Amino acid sequence: MAGEHPSGRLHDGFVPGRYPIDAYGGGGFRFAEMSHRGSILVLPSGVRAWDVTAPDGITPETLSPLLAEASAVDLLLLGTGADIVFVPDALRHHLKAAGIGLDVMQTGAAARTYNILMAENRKVAAALVAVP
Repeated sequence: MAGEHPSGRLHDGFVPGRYPIDAYGGGGFRFAEMSHRGSILVLPSGVRAWDVTAPDGITPETLSPLLAEASAVDLLLLGTGADIVFVPDALRHHLKAAGIGLDVMQTGAAARTYNILMAENRKVAAALVAVP
């Protein structure tokens, strides 16, 4: 497939630009005419590989690339995999302190919602845990 790295992972872990999520599942995502196996952060600056494999790996530290772009993000759509998972209040407070709202949902719903909000040119980002 065009743009796909032989390992099925992003080149250098980052693709600059804003792209809709074309597909998800099978342990990864399709966007920008490429595919990526694993979780992703979809930020205003681009899409980057995200080393989170389960919801318990979602922490302020793993979200640090998002926090570095906080001024360009009003809302984070957090896709927690196949199931909606409770997010600790400390994480919500950490994002709120950075001026970022949080909406938690299944990864598929988060990807679809991201596409809609991005098309409306909203200040949105997504953190998407890959689903099988």
